[in-house]
Parts: sequence; C-alpha cells; structure tokens
Amino acid sequence: MKKAHPFIWTSIVVLYISFIFFNSLTPAVQSSKQSGTVLSMVLTMVRSIGLNGAWITEHLIRKSAHFAEYSLLGMLLWKCFQSYKLQGKIWILVQAWMTILIPLTDETLQLFTEGRSGQISDVWLDVSGMIAGSLFIMGCWYLLHRKRDGQKR
Repeated sequence: MKKAHPFIWTSIVVLYISFIFFNSLTPAVQSSKQSGTVLSMVLTMVRSIGLNGAWITEHLIRKSAHFAEYSLLGMLLWKCFQSYKLQGKIWILVQAWMTILIPLTDETLQLFTEGRSGQISDVWLDVSGMIAGSLFIMGCWYLLHRKRDGQKR
C-alpha cells in the first residue's frame, strides 16, 4: 500500500486545527446551543436503552468533546510527522511542542470571543487528549508492525 504524501497529512492537520480554532471563535450562546443539541441526542440514545442518564450534563458533553477532539488531533499529528519520516528526539520534541502550543492558542482565542473564557483546566484536558491519542496510535502502530514482523520470520 502506497503511503500518503506529507502534504496530504499536513493539509488534514491544518484543516482540523482550523476546525478547532473556528469552534473556539463561536460565541458562547451559539456554542451552548450546539452542546445542548448533542446533549439531547445523547440523552435520547441513553434513555432508549433503558438508562436514566441524569448524570449526563452539558458540562460532561463539552469536556468529553474537548478530550475527543484533541485525541483525534494527537493521532493526526502523529501520522503527519510519521509521513515526514521524523525520528527520535526531533519527532518527540515537535510533537510535544505542538501538544502544548495548539491547546494554549485555542484557549487564548476564547479570551477574545463573546461570552467565552480561556480555561487552564481545558488546556490540561486538551493536552491529555492529545497525549492519549498519540499513545493510542503509537500502540496500534507497534502492534500492527510487531504482528507483521512476526509473520516475516
């Protein structure tokens, strides 16, 4: 299978970061409405399987979205840097720098958005999401290559 060109992965990452930043520039009223819509859908699904769902709140939906959004970003960055064939310390340094810089920028943008505020707790949540996503894809890559290398012997 032919590997994707670094330009493709870079484009995907840039578009995804733009999506994240666009969400941060959404005024609080509109953002809360979007979260409320997701909350309603989740509660409908939970209740359809016979569970109460009273513990599912808009706050939980928002924080889960932060974590999931940044987990995917961690995976995309890992694939992007892999396509450039970055190795060792350089890869770790660039990945670590981006893991901190992007969430900080995201929360800073919210300082300039109507009704929003930048939260240091969200920076930590975003960073942990990126780390989780990066570790997940690294683990998958390791297992895939370990299995493939074992079949060659």
